[in-house]
Amino acid sequence: MASWNSIPLEITYDTFGWLAFFSWSISFYPQVILNFRRKSVVGLNFDFVLLNLTKHSSYTIYNVCLYFSPVIQRQYFEKYGSGEMIPVAANDVAFSIHAVLLTAITLFQIVIFDRGTQKVSKISVGIVIAVWLIAAICFFIALPSQSWLWLISIFNSIQVFMTVVKYIPQAVMNFARKSTDGFSIGNILLDFVGGLANYAQMAVQSIDQNSWVNFYGNIGKTLLSLVSIFFDIIFMCQHYLLYPAKKATFRSKLEREGKEPLVKSLEETASENVKKIIHLNSL
Repeated sequence: MASWNSIPLEITYDTFGWLAFFSWSISFYPQVILNFRRKSVVGLNFDFVLLNLTKHSSYTIYNVCLYFSPVIQRQYFEKYGSGEMIPVAANDVAFSIHAVLLTAITLFQIVIFDRGTQKVSKISVGIVIAVWLIAAICFFIALPSQSWLWLISIFNSIQVFMTVVKYIPQAVMNFARKSTDGFSIGNILLDFVGGLANYAQMAVQSIDQNSWVNFYGNIGKTLLSLVSIFFDIIFMCQHYLLYPAKKATFRSKLEREGKEPLVKSLEETASENVKKIIHLNSL
């Protein structure tokens, strides 16, 4: 296994890694807190949460296995060379485990809080069932030959696929409602920072090793960053540019106030005075 050539780059690598961990980990809390305060999950797409749980579960399996299993690590070195570094860091393992826990909590909130007329689509349920069925089939295929690296690569591919799919329902829902109310933008901003830091971490490792195997050796981590950044930009555009609810409310209030005359007419003033007198006499 290769070692670091530059201590400053190693420190930078760890810094970006834990920045990604904290950004991505904290990104779950704004939505959980918003749901708790509102006692409602209206506006949060249930398909997004269900698909997200499958995504993080498969990513956890990949990270934990590659980080802790000597057998899988040996198979990795045999495939990519003994001079390469394992592309999974401690922060990747910590994040994926934490993500499964927080996504499960969000799913529990969907069960206990007001859901309005929203429900999980049959398409999403079908996707989740199909994904885990494929994973089970791949397990029995890998079992005779002990192809564990190939198997966890399947889970890595699953998490990439789910990363792409999971964002679509929420983006479509925001577009249909012309609003992002109920969907926390804090989640997206932190997710965006995490994606950038995660990609930067991989770049630092590649620069130190003078090798880009890190990127395609863990293509799932690479695509995770890029796909997350892409959809985060879409959500930010929806929230701040296309459907700025707070700005629209403030603007409509100003428009209503602008339509009211600065000085009321004498007839309006007299009419209001008469109404006040009649009201006092009736008391």
